Amino acid sequence: MLRIALAQVNATVGDLDGNAELIVEWTRRAAARGARVVVFPEMMLTGYPVEDLALRASFVEASIAGLHAVAARLADEGLGGIAVVTGYLDRRTDLAPRTGLPAGAPLDAAALLYGGRVVITSAKHHLPNYGVFDEFRYFVPGNTLPVFRLPAGSAGLGGRPPQTPPGGDESVEIAIAICEDLWQDGGPVAVCRRAGAGLLVVPNASPYERGKDDVRLDLCVRRAHEAGAVLAYANMVGGQDELVFDGDSILVAADGTLLARGPQFEEALVVADLDLPAAPSAEQAADQPVDADDGTVITIKRVTLPPPRLPAAEPGELEGPLWPRLSDPAEVYAALVTGVRDYVRKNGFRSVILALSGGIDSALTATIAADAIGPSNVHVVLMPSRYSSEHSVTDAEDLVKRQGLHALTIPIASMVDAFGQELAPAGFPDTGLPAENLQARVRGVVLMGLSNADGHLVLTTGNKS
Repeated sequence: MLRIALAQVNATVGDLDGNAELIVEWTRRAAARGARVVVFPEMMLTGYPVEDLALRASFVEASIAGLHAVAARLADEGLGGIAVVTGYLDRRTDLAPRTGLPAGAPLDAAALLYGGRVVITSAKHHLPNYGVFDEFRYFVPGNTLPVFRLPAGSAGLGGRPPQTPPGGDESVEIAIAICEDLWQDGGPVAVCRRAGAGLLVVPNASPYERGKDDVRLDLCVRRAHEAGAVLAYANMVGGQDELVFDGDSILVAADGTLLARGPQFEEALVVADLDLPAAPSAEQAADQPVDADDGTVITIKRVTLPPPRLPAAEPGELEGPLWPRLSDPAEVYAALVTGVRDYVRKNGFRSVILALSGGIDSALTATIAADAIGPSNVHVVLMPSRYSSEHSVTDAEDLVKRQGLHALTIPIASMVDAFGQELAPAGFPDTGLPAENLQARVRGVVLMGLSNADGHLVLTTGNKS
């Protein structure tokens, strides 16, 4: 029996030190729960997507150095006996620069950390170039499938030497693939079956889309069948610029049975006990080229880990392991709150400002903001004009009281009139749609002025966006 932990955590692009701290902290939590393996999301150390940072040599070097530092720190803190799989940014050093090759040949990579060192690394084989992805611009594809043999002896809790169970070696073999490698046919999943690994772990940074949770589960079930292995899908959570990651980490058995599933839009440690087949008694060749069924060859690279010494742990009962699912409206709302919260936090803002009119659009935006960063950090401006009805003002005031927001009233009728007077010689009408839209532009000017003066982030409220 192998206890595994999927750490669906919120990484920040560029924050190598902060993300490294998360790896250590969540590995510590996994060890306290008795986990032997912990899997972090894709590009965990650097955050995702790194975009043009991948083309900056100094950042790539910092990622590589940071990975080795994390491995050493895990060992220093008594966590070296946990097999940690995490994403990071690497590079190939054997490719000569040429037209069409990303500068420095960066890799969207994953590494196994164990015993204070980086044991083995690999890189994403399938590079997505559709929708929000543009990975051909930033990375070169990987061509290996790492498989590590993990001894299944007792953990050696409390510093005691690990014990081999009666009957000899009952090690298990675990393969590593990365995100898109699961979504495309052929490649690492096909090779995993030929490698004979009992568990395939997959670090992911898969952005949220409506209805994607069902698609994701179906994908994991199908790929587990194809790989002939238990599949562990560890997904990132949190917002990064225009993207939102929903977590929803999944564990399925080789026959497609759902074993565990994490929460949506929340950081969590998804822990489960896996009954895996024992590894073959004799190890296969270290390097084994295999046809990947996609027109390429992938080399299986095998390593054997030494028996661990793990900190004492009281595993106790497993949380979950199946978190409840959100309804469709709750899922969309959670995505909006997550996106706003992390855009504000990760871009260094402390507060937001928006126009509050009493309508549905601005009421919804104000509520999302209050739930995302707290009502004390939400500033609203009521800007009545000659087109404002009495109830729109009173409705806005009522919302301010209910939510506990900071409110400021700035009548804009005189500003709109001043604009109209200056535009009149150009034939600008005094009534109608152009005049009504002018007040919206004036409100934008007021909001941007207050934003520049006080450092608030302006939130738009149009068309229920």
